[in-house]
Amino acid sequence: MADSAATTRHPRRVRVAIIGSGFGGVAVAAALRRAGDADVVLLERADRIGGVWRDNTYPGCACDIPAPLYSYSFALNPDWSRRFPPHSEILDYLHRCVTELGLTDSVRLRTEVTDASWDETAACWRLRTADGAELTADVLVPAVGQLSQPVVPALPGAQRFTGAAMHTARWDPAVRLDGARVAVIGTGASAVQLVPAIADRAARVTVFQRTPPWTLPKPDRRHGRLGRVLYRRVPALMRVPRAAFWSVTVLTGLAVTGNRAAAAVLRGVSRAQRWWQVRDPELRARVTPVEPMGCKRVLFTNDWLPALGREDVELVTEAIVEVTEDGIRTADGRIHTCDVLVYGTGFAATDFLVPIRVTGRAGRQLGEEWRDGAYAYLGMAVPGFPNLFLMYGPNTNTGNTSVLYFLEAQARHIAQAVRLLAAGGEPLEVRPDVAAGYDAELQRRLAGSVWTACRSWYRTATGRIVTNWPGMAAEYRRRTARLDPADYGRRG
Repeated sequence: MADSAATTRHPRRVRVAIIGSGFGGVAVAAALRRAGDADVVLLERADRIGGVWRDNTYPGCACDIPAPLYSYSFALNPDWSRRFPPHSEILDYLHRCVTELGLTDSVRLRTEVTDASWDETAACWRLRTADGAELTADVLVPAVGQLSQPVVPALPGAQRFTGAAMHTARWDPAVRLDGARVAVIGTGASAVQLVPAIADRAARVTVFQRTPPWTLPKPDRRHGRLGRVLYRRVPALMRVPRAAFWSVTVLTGLAVTGNRAAAAVLRGVSRAQRWWQVRDPELRARVTPVEPMGCKRVLFTNDWLPALGREDVELVTEAIVEVTEDGIRTADGRIHTCDVLVYGTGFAATDFLVPIRVTGRAGRQLGEEWRDGAYAYLGMAVPGFPNLFLMYGPNTNTGNTSVLYFLEAQARHIAQAVRLLAAGGEPLEVRPDVAAGYDAELQRRLAGSVWTACRSWYRTATGRIVTNWPGMAAEYRRRTARLDPADYGRRG
């Protein structure tokens, strides 16, 4: 009893290594800093923090979730310039959070983790970096996200193209767009922002579409100076628009999770937008979605459809056959000449943690464990991998609200785990039966969801949905609110 009391009074400091310094990594670092039980280090492979908002700098890049909701609940920002701010403003906000939360000294830049192995004897994680350095940690938190590995399709002849070619997530600002002929492959979220932003600059923009996306009007507006001053003086007022936009995402959440009335409302709004913004019946037919609404990400935009109607913008729906030296050949035999080729082709969202090699108990390889599709209890814990907790892991993506809501829920859960470890006892490893039961429930619910209706980045090649959460955001928060020690084989 004396030993137990001493442990309670003097908990040990838990060493936590977080891989990645985007919104997920900063969220868990902030939660751990507030809890006070851990020594935290944020390992970032790049030369500055920021995650996707550092990597995506293409023209027009902006948030498609209202800023009052795309903010940490513990660090609301009174200074957003508009409701849907540009990427540079979001990146500045994240930098400011790191500074104001006192996390700057915890960040190690230019530190790329290549291997992480569980040391059974020492009960710790041993990390190796690209430059050969080694680090140890009691707890490992990969926070690399689902949108960190760009996908460039293997198109025949791509290596022959003599112009500039780049993915939207690897934008080269030195490439000249003014007066250039630009080809954009893809009609996802990045392309929908990029094309309207460059249409006035380029001589011609050719957009290659495989399937048309569902769109909804983007209720954007500038924030006036008076409003920003008021928010700074009375911070509690910022909770009002946050709550209002949260209510809107409840409607969109209901729509994508099976509520027919909510889905009908959104489909009607989308049809009205197409009718109003696309007057040409032939073009309207080509931009009308053929897949169920919600099976791919619904895109908020006011500019995409009008941009496609411009005389200097062409929408091509014929399949790409090959890339030539000076353009793209499609199935109808046409060659669409271009000077710049842009891949708006998304990310390998289902390849979690790639290319980091993670080795758990008894030499267990996480990549092999996930061979048939990634899974994790609550999106965070995997059997055989003690003291490993993922941020934005399998089945924690949301197609309708702010991902920061999920990240904060995960950060609070991980802080509870670290607090439990600080009090002593064995490493935390989720029970196989608990993880299996949870995954079976999710896959059963996902099997009847709209996300099974089309091919998308939500699914693996075998069709398993490994990215999305099947229910409402509030349910996820409720289920992660309290860590149950019994799930990890401990008594409460």
